[in-house]
Amino acid sequence: MKIVFHERYYNSDYSMDPAAKPGRLEGIIELLSKNKEFEFITPKPAAKEDILRAHTERHYRYIKKNSLLFELASLAAGGSILAAEEGFKGNPTFAVIRPPGHHASADSCWGFCYFNNISISLLKLFSGGKIKSAFVLDFDLHTGDGNLNILKHRSDGFKVEILNPNSSVNVNYIKEVEQYMQNLKDIDIFVASAGFDEGIEDWGNKLYPEDYHEIGILMKKYSEKLCDGRRFALLEGGYNHAVLPKNVDSFCQGFK
Repeated sequence: MKIVFHERYYNSDYSMDPAAKPGRLEGIIELLSKNKEFEFITPKPAAKEDILRAHTERHYRYIKKNSLLFELASLAAGGSILAAEEGFKGNPTFAVIRPPGHHASADSCWGFCYFNNISISLLKLFSGGKIKSAFVLDFDLHTGDGNLNILKHRSDGFKVEILNPNSSVNVNYIKEVEQYMQNLKDIDIFVASAGFDEGIEDWGNKLYPEDYHEIGILMKKYSEKLCDGRRFALLEGGYNHAVLPKNVDSFCQGFK
């Protein structure tokens, strides 16, 4: 399994929000680095043409006004593209990136997000003729409205299935995810908007590390069934630094 990461993601000066808080990524990288099965790979910033597949020129210019924010958001988008390309090759990949992206729509953004990493990465594959469909599992506490706005109802023939589970109990949550996956057909790649703020010790107070492990297993199982195991995941939320590394690692252990 591959892990996308760049040391510039450690920079916390681009914003004052919880996703940019110092120390958020260090524990994740420290724990994942201990696993010899995980190969770390370094991304490059996304090109303007890659970003504009998901966003308007106006939104692009708006983010570019802040040079540091633009640098890191472009690098996060580039990390998502690298993860998608590796996932398409059949290499399960998790991208430890920031800023997150699932609340970024084509011409607006909120919720600590600036560029929509999921959309940018999938549209890169689609534009290259590599995929015609995708399944997005967004298990962040907050519904990824940006993912929905950009990907759900397209006129270019790209078919995207998106699930934002809403079950209130962890056992039912896992069942909801599996039942949805059981009904999927004709999917070319699986991707997770991997937010960990549903964690039992995070904002959502719902999912245990074992649940994240099971979600990873389901992503593996059904991607292998439907699309030769093509799958990748991008970090979104998760704000309790004490438990975030364990939750991420648990997911990766199932996902790998």
